[in-house]
Amino acid sequence: MTRLRIQHNWEYRYGQPVKYSALALRLTPRRDNSQHALSWTLHAQGRRTERLDAHGNITHLLTLEDPHRFIEVVVTGLVEIGWSEQALPHEGPLSPLAYLATTALARPTPELVDLAKSHRPQNGANWEWITRLGREVRERHPVETSAQDIAHAYLACCRTAGVPARYVSGYRQIDDDRSDRSAWVDIWSASQDGWIALDVDRLEPARSRHCRLAVGRDYLDAAPIRIARQGESVETLRIRDQ
Repeated sequence: MTRLRIQHNWEYRYGQPVKYSALALRLTPRRDNSQHALSWTLHAQGRRTERLDAHGNITHLLTLEDPHRFIEVVVTGLVEIGWSEQALPHEGPLSPLAYLATTALARPTPELVDLAKSHRPQNGANWEWITRLGREVRERHPVETSAQDIAHAYLACCRTAGVPARYVSGYRQIDDDRSDRSAWVDIWSASQDGWIALDVDRLEPARSRHCRLAVGRDYLDAAPIRIARQGESVETLRIRDQ
């Protein structure tokens, strides 16, 4: 059992006043059997409503309807994360088969298509197959490739091989005092009737040191923050994790 303390400060500053901004915030840990938020607070100006999206993510819709030049969102909390050999049960209204479709961000290159065809699982996705494909994908990308891009490449391979897989955004513990934003992948195991989580960037199970915020077909479904606004402006963004 791991307890991960997180503080995430997100700021947008505009060069000129903006009349209206709308934000979708997926900054609250998912409710599943692998983790439990002991405390979690989200601070932001504007009007806020909460809902579950189609993927089962806790989503806050934030609107600012008065002219503004600055937006700040701060989340703080303590999350208890467990470890289990069992696959994560499926949750949410969508079938696992919904995570077979190709998306713009997880579109396979010819090289990835060849890799996926040579790694079609004979008996479904198990840990051996999942990690073997992960090593192949990781070795084909430079060390400095982001975890987000590695996750999308792996998603493309899984789906081409006929295995449902979904993108996960969240936080990964670096050491006893620090965590950082990261991305990994859930792979559907029909034999276990659940999801097996792999941190493709580090080639390790994504469980006790990983706090999951959101899942989706790719980053656009699971992005911690997405914003739309009215008005032209120059913007700067600053994010801090602790």
